[in-house]
Amino acid sequence: MIGSRNCFDNEKYIRLQSEQISKRINEFGGKLYMEFGGKMFDDYHASRVLPGFEPDSKVKMFLNLREDAEIVIVISAEDIARSKVRGDLGITYDDDVLRLIDSFRSVGLYVGSVVITRYSEDGPAKDFRSKLEGLGIKVYAHYRIEGYPNNVDHILSPDGFGKNDYIETSHKLIVVTAPGPGSGKMAVCLSQIYMDSLHGVKSGYAKFETFPVWNLPLKHPVNLAYEAATADLNDVNMIDPFHLEAYGKQAVNYNRDVEVFPILNSAFERIFGESPYKSPTDMGVNMLGFCISDENGAEDASRQEIIRRYYSALCAKMKGTGGTTDELYKLELLMRQAGVSAEDRPVIAAAKAKESSSGAPSVAIQLPDGRIVTGKTSALLGACSAALLNALKTLAGIADDIMLISPDIIEPIQDLKVNRLGNTNPRLHSEETLMALTICAATDPTARKAVFQLERLSGCEVHSTVMLSSNDENLLRSLKMNLTCDPVYQTTNLYHRD
Repeated sequence: MIGSRNCFDNEKYIRLQSEQISKRINEFGGKLYMEFGGKMFDDYHASRVLPGFEPDSKVKMFLNLREDAEIVIVISAEDIARSKVRGDLGITYDDDVLRLIDSFRSVGLYVGSVVITRYSEDGPAKDFRSKLEGLGIKVYAHYRIEGYPNNVDHILSPDGFGKNDYIETSHKLIVVTAPGPGSGKMAVCLSQIYMDSLHGVKSGYAKFETFPVWNLPLKHPVNLAYEAATADLNDVNMIDPFHLEAYGKQAVNYNRDVEVFPILNSAFERIFGESPYKSPTDMGVNMLGFCISDENGAEDASRQEIIRRYYSALCAKMKGTGGTTDELYKLELLMRQAGVSAEDRPVIAAAKAKESSSGAPSVAIQLPDGRIVTGKTSALLGACSAALLNALKTLAGIADDIMLISPDIIEPIQDLKVNRLGNTNPRLHSEETLMALTICAATDPTARKAVFQLERLSGCEVHSTVMLSSNDENLLRSLKMNLTCDPVYQTTNLYHRD
């Protein structure tokens, strides 16, 4: 299967990244604020573009430093007010703060506090603060600063960072993370360093980087895939001009860090007397590029990710939840730069061929060995459910004509959905189908054999000729399958429900 072979040495990454962070802590006299870029948990983007990268490997790395580490979670009041949703999990940023706290605590990492940036006493942020404090969580407020980030004199003053709450910390490594980009993590770090200097505490700043990968070429597919992932933010990878001038070597960074570096450098000079960094690349701790073990595998996987991002944007535009024209233009450009088209995905042709022959919406799944199975919408099952059952049968070596779930099981579920619960769609969603299969497995050895294949679906490519329901999307996400859909609704109704 395209991009399925492991191409990343995860253990090496954990070891090198841990060593470099410890070294950076010591360089700043024993206290470091580390702005954490990307996802701490469930980094499925990294695991898709670098098969072999474990989604929670960064957490495992910090567990090597748990005695020194303290987590500070940052959320913007603006994101709370607009109920911003984390696209990969389908939950709001404020709910994700609670999820992150639980996740960190569950693995033994200490969460010191939550910081609400751009805070005001008006609006939902105040209610969220009260909720957190009611749960026994320390909450600090950071405020809008006029002239940020350009007016360094004002920022480094009692009316700038000086009006923010001073976050009480007790560890050497303060990991500043957030549910998503644009939360204000960098400003929180700089505010703390400024406050520390006023309190006679020596501290420093660094970034935990994942993407872009500074020591890969600018147009390497891994770096292009990062641009695709942030196309809605209009981030652009670029050669770091400060690094090139200081060292005579090319390094890849992205526009926001390059643009803000002169201001950061000026702030560092004011706080420290001289800046510890010569380039934005210097600020980052990123050993990712040293741990790629199969260059071709990483390139193939990254190209597929760019195509997936394009289809995701097409569907978001159709639903009215995103996918602007500019974003789509950028993704098309990135596909050209990566040398692929929107059709360079075997499951797309297979799904469309099945739809053409059956006259019904269809789904195709590419299995780990490259074989492709399909399923179509029927009176009993949705196309996604049918394709999943066919995939499980193929993996288990079960003949195609064997029925895994009897209609006698399906029909009472349909009756419950339509006649008791008021649903208009009688077909079984994927989750309902797998539950029914699991019930059958209790007494049917063949069904049990199919259930045992579920974990083998992880990493499989999927394409649907219509946009799937959120129920089906969430189920495929839980199975860690990589979905794309044509930007087409299954019906001509104006109102669409799951």
